[in-house]
Amino acid sequence: MRGLGWTFRLMVETVRVGGHCTQHPANRILTTSISCKQDISFCQKHQKGLEVFLRSLSVASTPPALSPRFCVQASFLACGQEEMAAAETQLYAKVSNKLKGRSTPLLLEPLLAMGFPVHTSLKALAATGRKTAEEALAWLHGHCNDPSLDDPIPQEYALFLCPTGPLLEKLQEFWRESKRQCAKNRAHEVFPHVTLCDFFTCEDQKVECLYEALKRAGDRLLGSFPMAVPLALHSSISYLGFFLNGGPADVIREFAMTFATEASLLADCTVKPCTKQLHLTLAHKFYPHHQRTLEQLARAIPLGHGCQWTAALYSRDMRFVHYQTLRALFQYQPQNADELMLSPGDYIFVDPTQQDEASEGWVIGISQRTGCRGFLPENYTDRASESDTWVKHRTYTFNLAADLNSRKDGEASSRRGGEFLSQTARSLSGIQALQATVARKSVLVVRHGERVDQIFGKSWLQQCSTPDGKYYRPDLNFPCSLPRRSRGIKDFENDPPLSSCGIFQSRIAGDALLDSGIRISSVFASPALRCVQTAKLILEGRTVNGTRPLQLCPLGGTRIARPEV
Repeated sequence: MRGLGWTFRLMVETVRVGGHCTQHPANRILTTSISCKQDISFCQKHQKGLEVFLRSLSVASTPPALSPRFCVQASFLACGQEEMAAAETQLYAKVSNKLKGRSTPLLLEPLLAMGFPVHTSLKALAATGRKTAEEALAWLHGHCNDPSLDDPIPQEYALFLCPTGPLLEKLQEFWRESKRQCAKNRAHEVFPHVTLCDFFTCEDQKVECLYEALKRAGDRLLGSFPMAVPLALHSSISYLGFFLNGGPADVIREFAMTFATEASLLADCTVKPCTKQLHLTLAHKFYPHHQRTLEQLARAIPLGHGCQWTAALYSRDMRFVHYQTLRALFQYQPQNADELMLSPGDYIFVDPTQQDEASEGWVIGISQRTGCRGFLPENYTDRASESDTWVKHRTYTFNLAADLNSRKDGEASSRRGGEFLSQTARSLSGIQALQATVARKSVLVVRHGERVDQIFGKSWLQQCSTPDGKYYRPDLNFPCSLPRRSRGIKDFENDPPLSSCGIFQSRIAGDALLDSGIRISSVFASPALRCVQTAKLILEGRTVNGTRPLQLCPLGGTRIARPEV
């Protein structure tokens, strides 16, 4: 054993091992000798190639995952077959145990049994939050054509302190109301949170260590975590939020530092805890004239409600940090090889600086579900929030305050039992009355169908007009004809009609309403041609009391007429 040495001669052009791709000039020879007594880390210093060689020692033939250009020539200098086999088994066990210790066997083994490589399996587990092997398997199947599947790109992780319960509901209500009254600002991109540790990278095989670091930090600070976290409103010309001050803030900051220390030791990654003012952002980078309105909405948030705080570990794809996020609203089947397939709910990452190749109404994006890149129609999507694509991995709930108050809450609930039942009865009757009112009268809000300038661009009028100013149909998606107007075809320049597809959409919507048995008593539409056409097509064939067709009632400068019912 002591005198046993192995000489390796590796000739490599391209070696792919565990997600790492190392390029070597042709016929470059790497020669080294190691002893069985040396630490296993020596193997990892040689560009991961030795690990492949050591794993191949336990099989009769070269593993099928190795590239055919990967050639290993080894000569064993040993005193006997038994010593060589024992040394081989011992050293291979060191490598195998070290690799297995970095993952969760219960989640990883089913993926390896299906033939997926270790590095892609670990990548799938990290991308899905390491919840179930089924989710990771679905991710792998979705990314079978992902050109970056084998790239060693780790996820970015961050630790947040998130409110729950009644306070979270009030904060979400503020989010909705501030967005409605003052438009969307930067704070709407992320859920309500306090940043404890900003985003950092961690290798896929070490993510499990982050979970252990979170548990250790939480257990250590659980007894001293504040039962109530005081929040003080702070406002400036471009920021609005709650500041965390005093002793509770110091304890929370200590928790963040403890997690950072544990994560650095266990996962061997650099984590920077928040050492500045802890804050929960309500609004950021908003228009100055909205400041007063936002302050009024923020002061209406009742801070006396109970709150259970949860430390949550999230991850995101570091490649798309500065991209816009779109959410697919409709199914789209690609018409060309360079287009993306869309399913409702898909998230698409779009780089605003790389849209030169896209024509008007189209964008170039990367699908989160498949990892593929291609063109997609922009009107099939809607803008999504940045945090919608983040993955929640693990949480730690500080429930000490809930445990201390559970007895008091139980005693109070017994006294309020009768009152609660009477209030519930009144609430149910109110809900039933409201439902009856809604059943009697409802308002249906309908958007117009697809219009020609969305498909053919701003120059659509030049494409469909002859030199003498007459309309002709250059494409089947143009309407068959245009209504007559005093100024001729030029009158449609700022009032485009529906496309053929838009006409079909409107008729289908009308058929759906008719089949559902919905009775329409009044119609109000914008005077824009596309809106008038949409309403007219929806109402095609409809009558009131079986005799009189419904009348269209445009808004804006004209009298609103209510049809007889």
